[in-house]
Amino acid sequence: MPDDEPAPEVTTETRALRSVQDALAKPPVVKAARAMSLFGEHAGGWLAIGAIGAVADRPRRAEWLTAAAGVAAAHAASIAVKRVVRRHRPGDPGVRVLVGTPSKLSFPSSHATSTTAAAVLYGGLTGKKLTPVLVPPMMVSRLVLGVHYPSDVVAGSALGGAVALGVRRFMTRRRNRA
Repeated sequence: MPDDEPAPEVTTETRALRSVQDALAKPPVVKAARAMSLFGEHAGGWLAIGAIGAVADRPRRAEWLTAAAGVAAAHAASIAVKRVVRRHRPGDPGVRVLVGTPSKLSFPSSHATSTTAAAVLYGGLTGKKLTPVLVPPMMVSRLVLGVHYPSDVVAGSALGGAVALGVRRFMTRRRNRA
């Protein structure tokens, strides 16, 4: 950067991201975060779980497939929002990027979106509260890996939750008609 150009402003979000990395980006945590990143890439792991549910729970196959379609829809919605907003991933020299990404766009986090949608939808099918167990670790993993700002993961989770609630309403109406 030439001397006459001012240094980019360090935002509150960048400071928060640096703090998360300073506190948590230790080798075992980074290894787990990378595994979570791979699992959540393009919602692949969550879609696989939906397919397994459809095979294993034959009486509710249609519900599992609808839930998996909801996860796919949430992921697609996050990609659409990314393309409109066009916010770039963290580029601050104090933030370490510890995993590759398929795009340079960060808002919202597609991992947080699909994870929240899967937790809400699959939790409804299993009768288990999956959201508090699955969503926070995925959100934090994206910060540990240095590929999202805090607002990216919060917005992604909100988007995933909104899509999932819409899909649950659809599933409930369909079930009540049958």
